[in-house]
Amino acid sequence: MFAVVQIGGKQYKVQEGDIIFVERLAGEENETVEFTDVIAVSKSDGDFITGNPTVSGASVSANIIKHGKDKKIYVMTYKSKKNEKRKIGHRQPNTKIQIKTITV
Repeated sequence: MFAVVQIGGKQYKVQEGDIIFVERLAGEENETVEFTDVIAVSKSDGDFITGNPTVSGASVSANIIKHGKDKKIYVMTYKSKKNEKRKIGHRQPNTKIQIKTITV
């Protein structure tokens, strides 16, 4: 059984027990969060349900494991003939979650 769920503007294919990194979520560690934007669900008996735009009554619950940051990326800005350049670093905040249950 798997589900396609929308979290933070992105879509993830998840199963029970999966550990994924998503954009930063509001909530403390070891807290349970519920996602109701389920786009599609595949049941264990072979049925596949798609939503229009979401599946009504379906939800995915997950446990927040920890908050963190991605690896640093560097961005350079440069203007030729002006002797102007700048190096900027960015670390995207993320949340590590574990999928507990998928309900339809």
